[in-house]
Amino acid sequence: MPIRDNKLVRSRLQQQQRQVKSKYNPTGEIPPTIEEQLLRLEDDLRKLKIEFDVYFNGGAKRPPYDLRNRVETMIKRIGDDRTLNFAQRYHYNTIATRYNSFRELWRRLLQGREEGRDHAAAARFALHAERRGAEERTVFVCDDAHRDITTVKEIFHALVEAKRSCGEPTDDLSFPRFHHLIANKTDKLKEHLGCERVRFSIAVEDGRVSFKAKAEEREEQG
Repeated sequence: MPIRDNKLVRSRLQQQQRQVKSKYNPTGEIPPTIEEQLLRLEDDLRKLKIEFDVYFNGGAKRPPYDLRNRVETMIKRIGDDRTLNFAQRYHYNTIATRYNSFRELWRRLLQGREEGRDHAAAARFALHAERRGAEERTVFVCDDAHRDITTVKEIFHALVEAKRSCGEPTDDLSFPRFHHLIANKTDKLKEHLGCERVRFSIAVEDGRVSFKAKAEEREEQG
């Protein structure tokens, strides 16, 4: 009986593994979560920057094109995923914006090396472009922060992800406390400015997170 039971167990496990396998997952392993993919992409982008720095400093004979192609493939694959929630999409956009800035920098440095132009000038120009591109602003509009828990949670997650992307601490952030602060802020702005809705914006400016709130202007009816 034990031998037969073992065979039945093995048979069931093999059947489950065959059901899990597909052309996208031929090994039958559990695919990584979106968060794991984003962390892997962030780590690969960090490695890619280091390898390009090594190349431009003369420590490598050729640019790291293989790793660059892998990063671009991951960016495209994750970007096409329609299941990303707001926090995941914000994290993804932050990484994609950084990569686009680095890609422009590397393109100009490579072009400058081929044409014998000033590398430092190209690097300074690309750095300014990176800073401009990093100022990505996300906006939320809330009319009742006490009841609209969904919007407040989206604001909270976006703020946390923005701080993490800039290396700012998030240990002191908790949703209950944040919800209380947002609700009070909304009430005060509506009372002092006579508005019905409040606009909250989150942006990364010069490597730091900017979090602002102001009255939402009414749209005039034509």
